[in-house]
Amino acid sequence: VQLVESGGGSVQAGGSLRLSCAASEYTYSTYCRGWFRQAPGKEREGVAAIYFGDYSTYYSDSVKGRFTISQDNAKNTLYLQMNSLKPEDTAMYYCAALVKCMGKDPLHHEYNYWGQGTQVTVSS
Repeated sequence: VQLVESGGGSVQAGGSLRLSCAASEYTYSTYCRGWFRQAPGKEREGVAAIYFGDYSTYYSDSVKGRFTISQDNAKNTLYLQMNSLKPEDTAMYYCAALVKCMGKDPLHHEYNYWGQGTQVTVSS
């Protein structure tokens, strides 16, 4: 599975961005797809994920209420709508796919496939 992110950029605090992640293959119901981020000098953080079995969504506490994960199955595309952005949201954002997700923690389990990342920079 190839994953290609887009939509990153620079924005002022309080602004919004929408990230997209196009997958080369159909996403089956056993999958989770998620968004992760990594800032320089920090560990990678699971930000949001969606389980395609029942479309349950998961968010880290740091983005809950500000970010929304969604999918367009017809386009095999995952989205991350980011609102009320803060300087601490600055990071490289990656989308990822986990083939067998049921029973696993979608924000902390190791994923099978990763995109190349897209940079998000939020200035104060």
